[in-house]
Amino acid sequence: MESTGIRRLGKKCLIASICFISILSCKKEVENNNALDTALIEEPKEIFEFGFNLEDYVVKKDTIKNGDTFGKILERNNISYPKIFEITEKSKDSFDVSRNLQLGKPYTLLCSNDSLQTPKCFIYQPTKERYVVIDFQDSIKTYTSYKPIKYVEKTASGVITSNISQAMSDQGKPFMLALKMSDIYAWTIDFSRLQKNDKYKVVYTEKYIDDSIYAGIHEIKAAYFEHNKEPFYAFEFETDSVLGIRDYFSDEAKNLRRAFLKAPVSFSRISSRYNLKRRIAHYGYRVKPHRGTDFAAPNGTPIMSTANGTVTRSGYGLGNGKFVKVKHNATYSTQYLHMSKRNVKVGDFVKQGEVIGYVGNTGSSSGNHVCYRFWKNGKEVDPFKEKLPEAKPISDSLKIEFLEYIKPIKKQLELLDYPKKVIETDSLNTEFKENKLIS
Repeated sequence: MESTGIRRLGKKCLIASICFISILSCKKEVENNNALDTALIEEPKEIFEFGFNLEDYVVKKDTIKNGDTFGKILERNNISYPKIFEITEKSKDSFDVSRNLQLGKPYTLLCSNDSLQTPKCFIYQPTKERYVVIDFQDSIKTYTSYKPIKYVEKTASGVITSNISQAMSDQGKPFMLALKMSDIYAWTIDFSRLQKNDKYKVVYTEKYIDDSIYAGIHEIKAAYFEHNKEPFYAFEFETDSVLGIRDYFSDEAKNLRRAFLKAPVSFSRISSRYNLKRRIAHYGYRVKPHRGTDFAAPNGTPIMSTANGTVTRSGYGLGNGKFVKVKHNATYSTQYLHMSKRNVKVGDFVKQGEVIGYVGNTGSSSGNHVCYRFWKNGKEVDPFKEKLPEAKPISDSLKIEFLEYIKPIKKQLELLDYPKKVIETDSLNTEFKENKLIS
C-alpha cells in the first residue's frame, strides 16, 4: 500500500514536471515569437524629394515628349482649362512654362492620394541639380530650388602605356577625369606626345546629387604628372575671392596657363610638323615647305581657338578648304585649315578653348586633320619652338599663403602609390615586358 502510494506520488510528480516544462517551453516560444514579431515590424521610411514627402501623394514621373506643353500635360491629367490658364498666368513671371519646357527633360506630377489622383504640383527639372516647382494645391506658388549635393574626394594614379585616357580606363576611372587633366596641362604638356612610363597622380572630387546620383567630376584639387622624367605639379588656388577666379599653379607658384594652348584639338596626334625643307613624293620629291603643324583627329572633332582673339577670316580656299583665322594681338595670329564645318564668322570675339570649327578633310588634304598655322609679327613660325608668353603670375601677397596651402596636398600626392605592375618599354628593343614598379 505504501509502495503504491509512492508510485502514485511519483507519477504525480512526473506529470507536474512535464506540465511545468511545457509551460516554460510555451512561454519561451511566445517570447521568441514576440521578439520575432518585434524585429519584423518596422516603421515605413518616409521618402522626401523636392522638399515634399512623396508618401503623401501619388507620384507620376515622365519626360517632356514631342508635342507636349504644360497645358496638355495637365489636361490629360484631368485639370480643366480655366485652371491651367490661371496657373500659367500666375507663374509666368517666375517661370514661363509656355516657353521653357525642353524636349527630353524630366518632370514630376504630385497628385492627390485618392481615386481621382488630381495633380497638386508640377516639378520640372531643367538640369540634374536644378528644379522648378509650380505648386497649386492651395494658392499658386512658383519657385526654383536645387537638390542637395555631396562632394566626395577621391584619388587616382597610373602609368602611361599608350595614352592618358587608356591609363585612366585601366584604373576604372571616368574619361572626363582624363579630359580635365589634359585641360589643366594643356599649356605645358603636349598630350599627343606622351611617353610610355610617364606617370600621374591626382586628387579630385566627384559630385553626387541626393547622396547617390553620380553627377560627374566636380574639380581636380591637385595633380602631379611626370613627363619625360620631368615633374609637373598643378594645384588649384583661388586668386580672387570676390570674382571667384581660380587657376592652377606649380609647386613654385607659377601659373600653368600660357597665352596659347599647346594644341587646337584634344587627344590628337601630330601627323606632320612644321618643316621648311619637306619633300613630297607626289611632287617628285621637290622641296615643298610645310608652314603648319598637322593634328590628325576623327572627322567632326571640335577645333579650339588656342588663345583669346578676334576672327579676321572665315571662309573657303582651294588649298585651305574651310578655314578660320584669328588675330590675338598685334604680334600673334593663328589659322585653322581643312575644317568640315566652321563655327564662327568674321568679327566674332573668341575665348581660349572656344570651339571655332570641326575637323574635316576639305581643300588639299589627304585625311581628316587640322593644319594649325601660327604667325608672329606677320611671319609664319613653328609655335613649338617659340617662347610664348605666360599668363599673369600669382601676386606676391598671395604667394606665401599659396605655398602654405599646398604643403599638406603635396604630401598627399607624394604618399599615393602607383599600380604594382606596369608595362615598360625595353630600351634595347621594341618588345614589351612586365616589371614591378619601384617608386
